[in-house]
Amino acid sequence: MSYTDSYFFIFIVTVFTLYYLMRTVSLQIAVLLIASLFFYAWQSAPLLGVFLCAWFITSISSYAVATADTSIRAKVYATCGVLMNLGLLGFFKYKFLWIQDFGELASRSPQTLGEWLVLAPLPVGISFYSFHGISLMIDVYRKNYKLAFVRENEGIALKHLTRTLLYLVFFPQLIAGPIIKAKDFFPQVGLKYLKDIDFYGCFRILVLGYFLKSVIADSLGEQTAWMAYPYFQRKSSLELLLMLYGYSAQIFADFAGYSLIAIGLAKLFGYRLPDNFNFPYLSSSISEFWRRWHISLSSWLRDYLYIPLGGNKKGVLRTYLNLMIVMCLGGLWHGAAWSFALWGLWHGLGLALERPLLGAWFMSSNHLYIRCFRVFLVFNFVSFGWLFFKLQDASQAFGYLNSMLYNNASIGGLLGSLLICIYGAVIFAYHLLSIYRNHISIHNRNVLYGIMLFLIVTNSGSSAPFIYFQF
Repeated sequence: MSYTDSYFFIFIVTVFTLYYLMRTVSLQIAVLLIASLFFYAWQSAPLLGVFLCAWFITSISSYAVATADTSIRAKVYATCGVLMNLGLLGFFKYKFLWIQDFGELASRSPQTLGEWLVLAPLPVGISFYSFHGISLMIDVYRKNYKLAFVRENEGIALKHLTRTLLYLVFFPQLIAGPIIKAKDFFPQVGLKYLKDIDFYGCFRILVLGYFLKSVIADSLGEQTAWMAYPYFQRKSSLELLLMLYGYSAQIFADFAGYSLIAIGLAKLFGYRLPDNFNFPYLSSSISEFWRRWHISLSSWLRDYLYIPLGGNKKGVLRTYLNLMIVMCLGGLWHGAAWSFALWGLWHGLGLALERPLLGAWFMSSNHLYIRCFRVFLVFNFVSFGWLFFKLQDASQAFGYLNSMLYNNASIGGLLGSLLICIYGAVIFAYHLLSIYRNHISIHNRNVLYGIMLFLIVTNSGSSAPFIYFQF
């Protein structure tokens, strides 16, 4: 059940109605838990047990950390909890890299639990709920968030179990984020009232999200499908470049659209999820890009990996090394393929070398033309990096680059190229409008939302899965 399925709208209306009929926090949480577990089971029922295992590990470990009588015990419990979450993530996400006889196993039905686990597909959302679990344990250990309900009285352990389950399984952000830190989520748990919901704000967020996904991303996806091997070998250099730019627009529209839908749905139930995108293609440096793109992941990596490694406090060389480690691991977090590691290293190199190579004056100048040129450079740097994201076989990605340089074929798909330009221009205009959004009247904004709603309703194209659902 995807956010774009007709079943989902029936689901959300039913859950919303039942949720606000409840008059206690416990009953509202129960509605959300039942709905979220049903939502997850619809996506991946056979692997619900893996999620419940992660929930049990996270709940017990974080409770043990919060109630530990010494700092040493708290550290041991936190370390064990983090390692077990990483173990689950590592096994299910990267098992295909190190199981040598996988092909032989795949040719027959599993005979044992071990074989079933080896052959099981990637559990939906495991990258995200694993990071949520790690966030909870580290925040409790660091005392960034104190479990206010952990006291010496009856029923506390059960309350912690249910609230931790809600934190991990909350269906708007379950499959692909945004990643919300425990210290930001738990204080929001409480009784919600219908009168407090900003329905117009939710409507605008949801319309924009569905417009970006259903109208822009899915339409671009029909054109960028030709980037796959061996089809790209028949395209001209210009077409290949346009498709690469088109994929940059597509992945933004797809993931930003998903994030907006998740944020809008959460607001309907009285919860605030963090913003995930802030017009990233306006960035004039790679570091600025990562402050604007997938903000919840980049802030997670910064707080729980980059800073503990020493950040930029241990000299230039150590800073560069930390950047490369964090970005490489961030790339591998997306999938078990060397192309993701290359994508991460590409951005790590960009972060480390942009200022030394381009110079402090060039990077800090606010002159309009220089800033626009920097935006152009960053967009192209990011776009070429997306090639390793789109083509997850590194050899095919390099083959695409080779074809882009040396293919002399005539332009054949004029309509496809034109559609990429049109939909890409919409993403470009969306970014530009952000600069002048304070000067757009309420009437004109409402007109824009009306146009987007009309295009969503009348859109007859096929609906593709969200790109980040595979992670």
